[in-house]
Amino acid sequence: MKKSKDLVSAKAWIKLKQLSKSEKLDLRNLFVKDKNRIDYLFTNLAGINFDFSKSMINKKILTSLLTLTKERKVRSHYTELISGEKINKTEDRVVGHLWLRSRDLLPNQEKRSAEIDSTQTSFLNFATNIRNGNIFGYTGKKFTNVVNVGIGGSTLGPEMICHALSNNYDSQLNYYFVSNIDSFEIEKIINSLDPETTLFVITSKSFTTIETLANANQARIWIQERLGKNAISNHFIAVSTAVEKCLEFGISEERIFPVWDWVGGRFSVLSSVGITIAITYGPEIFLEIQKGAADFDKQLLVSPDDTNPSLLHAVINIWNMNFMNYSALAVIPYSSALEKFPSYLQQLWMESNGKSVDIDGNSVKVRTAPVVFGEAGTNSQHSFFQMLHQGSDVIPTDFITVKRNKGKLKDFADNLMSNAIAQSAVLAFGKNKKELIAEKTSRDLIKHKEMKGNRPSITIMLPELKAEIIGKLVAFYETSVIYQGFILGINSFDQWGVELGKENAITVKNRINGDNSKFDSSTEKQISEYLKDI
Repeated sequence: MKKSKDLVSAKAWIKLKQLSKSEKLDLRNLFVKDKNRIDYLFTNLAGINFDFSKSMINKKILTSLLTLTKERKVRSHYTELISGEKINKTEDRVVGHLWLRSRDLLPNQEKRSAEIDSTQTSFLNFATNIRNGNIFGYTGKKFTNVVNVGIGGSTLGPEMICHALSNNYDSQLNYYFVSNIDSFEIEKIINSLDPETTLFVITSKSFTTIETLANANQARIWIQERLGKNAISNHFIAVSTAVEKCLEFGISEERIFPVWDWVGGRFSVLSSVGITIAITYGPEIFLEIQKGAADFDKQLLVSPDDTNPSLLHAVINIWNMNFMNYSALAVIPYSSALEKFPSYLQQLWMESNGKSVDIDGNSVKVRTAPVVFGEAGTNSQHSFFQMLHQGSDVIPTDFITVKRNKGKLKDFADNLMSNAIAQSAVLAFGKNKKELIAEKTSRDLIKHKEMKGNRPSITIMLPELKAEIIGKLVAFYETSVIYQGFILGINSFDQWGVELGKENAITVKNRINGDNSKFDSSTEKQISEYLKDI
């Protein structure tokens, strides 16, 4: 990417600032005055419906938002990404996760294409051999459990997809995910398993991630104590570039699958990092997810700006954050199978765009990422939806619905969809004083029951939760986040904010273990309190 120009001086940005002050944005009135609103704020791509009509925008604002994307050269920057330019400037890297699911997008690099194909063939073949029993545990028993040990992008994506697939597919192996550096988590899982039939997938590019290694070492102790030291190579595989460290751990070289530095952790679910998905549900399901993502990627490339769902989602979020001053976003999947999706999206979005400097190191003058949070509907309706409807802060919402949920109980599916549709309508239009009086509401309660509405939302309706559709959903949000980064002029592909805390944790641990490092008075007090009576 070339040197970024100041966003706030862009003509379209200045126009948007004017519109934010001059346009009266009331969702009730917007729908009354513009009968065609749904026509230009509803789109379908690759079989998924996207309803943007309850967003706090009108035609003028939408036109200026799309003009902003042209001024910021969003589509051309995306082409640069695909073509292999080093858009991850601070780490001097290309960004190539799109190539993993579609070699058609890979620029003429036969060596890289062959490397991707070879690696994918290798880990998918391994998954097949695990599933059919050709690869087995130390005592000859077939594996029935796979435990994914990682953190961040090494676990959030695979865990989200494994859980989402459970809606429509029967897993051949039981899957578990361990990430937190809390012994309770790893002990709770392994104590319920049979070591003879348990396979561990250790995912860490550098094989130095503290949390991952702590859990991996505990798993190794467990296997060694129960099956002997020689069993380690049978019960562990690694997704890593640090071959020597993996070998030292006891993992056989043929069971080490690479992931490249041009694939960021939060964008890595369809690389070797997704091997747990392939082991659990089968290589053919993994390939279907890839196919869905690739199909969505390709359709986005040819989709006009005004019907490109990722671009519309991106600009509406830029508008919400910086012109409507909404600092948070609720993501509510109305499917228990997607209950892990908000956690996955938190990392994808907040780690990518939670930046305070632009691509050139200049301080940014705008909001770059919302606080993303969420919970499955309808559970969320009985926890934080009170705040969404009547709280003093307006929080936009992404509703993710599934048209055909697996199950014979149609009434459950109807209830689920009805709640999602109703919630978005109430957020938008509320119930005013006049309507409450007409319902003969007690005057003492009118102010308490009044809901002013005018709270924006976007609804994404998936046809079903097949593997291909999950791949498309991943591609939709990935691209929206990347588009936003291009508009904002930030680097969505580094995460320096994650690193310092990890480094300091090592220093603090050394101090706990007896060295003489000195800290501020608060840190010293916390350490001394921790060391009391242990």
